[in-house]
Amino acid sequence: MEMRVAYKVTPELRVKFKEPFGVLIGGSFDETMAKIEAIVASKHPRIVSVGDRVTRNLHDHGIIPQLSVIDNKCMRRKLPPQSFKADKVVHVDNPHGTITEEAILAIREALEGNQQVHIVVDGEEDLLTLVAVLYAPEGSVVVYGQPFKGVVAVTVTSEKKAEVVGFLKAMEVVRKAK
Repeated sequence: MEMRVAYKVTPELRVKFKEPFGVLIGGSFDETMAKIEAIVASKHPRIVSVGDRVTRNLHDHGIIPQLSVIDNKCMRRKLPPQSFKADKVVHVDNPHGTITEEAILAIREALEGNQQVHIVVDGEEDLLTLVAVLYAPEGSVVVYGQPFKGVVAVTVTSEKKAEVVGFLKAMEVVRKAK
């Protein structure tokens, strides 16, 4: 299947995306994981992790995301391939600075089902946080790393979904996503 890029980040948005999209949680590993645990303990429909380090930290702390998205890199440096407990592992192409139709479809399908899904991205997973927020049920929590600052927890609301739609509309549309 040929890879189709649906969206490409613009320089203006790249600056905007450096700001946390949810609640920034700083502190030590134990402090951040305790705060994440408190957030997800209040019965959220889904927990989604985007990023290698945050996914590993959640798993190491016994918080198992229904969907995890990694690219086997941390700060753009290659990591040894990681494996996590999952019912299904999906591989997608998603080049740096883009969101592909393939990645959108994989995330949407994962969040519509009840299996634990682990998506391994060839390219970069950062922008896929937006797709996870868009397709996760309201009340879900999407967790991603904020380099040198901590982790960010995004509680999915209709307002956050609308913000994502605004970001996608501001991106360069390469090909309409289905």
